[in-house]
Amino acid sequence: MGQPLTVQRLSTLTSWHADWSGLRVAVLGLGVTGFAVADTLVELGCRVLVVAARGSEERRELLSVIGAEYLEAADDAEIPDALVAFDPELLIVSPGYHPDHPLLLWAEGASVPIWGDIELAWRLRDKVVRASGEPAEWIDVTGTNGKTTTTQLTAAMLVAGGLRAAPAGNIGIPVLDAIRDPQGFDVLVVELSSYQLHWINRNSEGVLAPLASVCLNIADDHLDWHGSAAAYRAAKGKVYANTRIACVYNRADIATRELVEDAEVQEGCRAIGFGLDMPGPSDLGVVEDFLVDRAFLEERHSHALELGTLEELSASGLATPHGIANALAAAALARAAGVEPAAVRQAIREFRVDHHRTELVAERDGIRWVDDSKATNAHAAHASLSSFESVVWIAGGLLKGTDPAPLVERHANHLRGAVIIGIDRSELRAAFQRHAPGVPVVEVDPAETVDVMSAAVRAAASVARPGDVVLLAPAAASMDQFIDYADRGRRFAAAVGEQLGGDRRDDDPSSRRTPRS
Repeated sequence: MGQPLTVQRLSTLTSWHADWSGLRVAVLGLGVTGFAVADTLVELGCRVLVVAARGSEERRELLSVIGAEYLEAADDAEIPDALVAFDPELLIVSPGYHPDHPLLLWAEGASVPIWGDIELAWRLRDKVVRASGEPAEWIDVTGTNGKTTTTQLTAAMLVAGGLRAAPAGNIGIPVLDAIRDPQGFDVLVVELSSYQLHWINRNSEGVLAPLASVCLNIADDHLDWHGSAAAYRAAKGKVYANTRIACVYNRADIATRELVEDAEVQEGCRAIGFGLDMPGPSDLGVVEDFLVDRAFLEERHSHALELGTLEELSASGLATPHGIANALAAAALARAAGVEPAAVRQAIREFRVDHHRTELVAERDGIRWVDDSKATNAHAAHASLSSFESVVWIAGGLLKGTDPAPLVERHANHLRGAVIIGIDRSELRAAFQRHAPGVPVVEVDPAETVDVMSAAVRAAASVARPGDVVLLAPAAASMDQFIDYADRGRRFAAAVGEQLGGDRRDDDPSSRRTPRS
């Protein structure tokens, strides 16, 4: 097929009900997203070739069952002859692949159009429609830290308000699975990583138009993937493009406000701020012990609506400063979708934060052991460290090209000690030597991968004193020594249990968080 004809055909593929039959599509990656893409395309009648450096045996077998082909191709290998012979008309890339990956560079050189899974899902979102005949609305969520909690809580608020809603996207549920749910949804709350955002809105026929959107915060992260802080920020800013009702931003993070100011949105879209201080008109914030809305009411210049209390947030595991901010952001998104204040409050009362997010796993002899393995970057670790007065900090892993020195310098004055794990130890070691020379630091040999957490916990126990918090907030990715951040957190909890002889605190949500005053 000639390239102009291919482009013309792709421009017509903006619906589940379009003619996708026989389209040759190469899918890059065989993780959760890659398999969902392949499964969807086969259902549409496409010819599908999945290309990946690795893939679980189960998924490879399932590809054969559904009728897709699989081609193993090492990341550093030459372009496979089988891919060239397949002559794809479209390539859909999984989020983890760097833009300069050899297969993507080949596709660009061969003028093969490249889409991400989010663009594909947006084009196909009308598979199941609401009673109105329209597909589900989308609410898009991104940020360096807090995406998952905000996505989950927003969905809970929508459900409490009587809408059929679900979290999807980078949260672990592929959007392509959500749009194919036979029951359908009124609203999908879509968590978007910077990787996914990089690939959206590249083609006019596939531009997202969310009901509401938020970038919770911006701090350097994934610089190894994006190449620069400016490119990372630009990717995050794409979340606001073409938003229809509300662009929600963080008043305490000027970068998010600037992203909103620079965004091209639909006429009538409002900028809604959130923050931990007194809100102005068109903002959500905190007044004394109450979360309040001064954005979604007619009398916003003189009145406010109560959305919940700090005590209720504490019971839900959201009493840290970043937890409160996430709750306010979620409330702004839900209110933009028409959810009443009473439903927002109900959802806050019933919500419980996931494991590995500032989770108290044990307490003995006045020492608390807290798992924030989800703190995979410096921004998240800063939020966690800021929540406690005296900390023995377990940190390290894959730093992803970021500099830990500012984080160490900022928190040196309330560190009892530190334990360094992971392979990127030299940067952390140098940061402590320069900015916190008086803080005792123990390094865990990376050769102890199997028992790394046991060694780290033993080291932390030797330093901790009554009143301290031993905090796993690595400020780094986990894949150097663990399957993922959840595996890292589970091993931490298990090692703490072993250290304390199994006498761990019951999982009481009301006692999980103790923020700094």
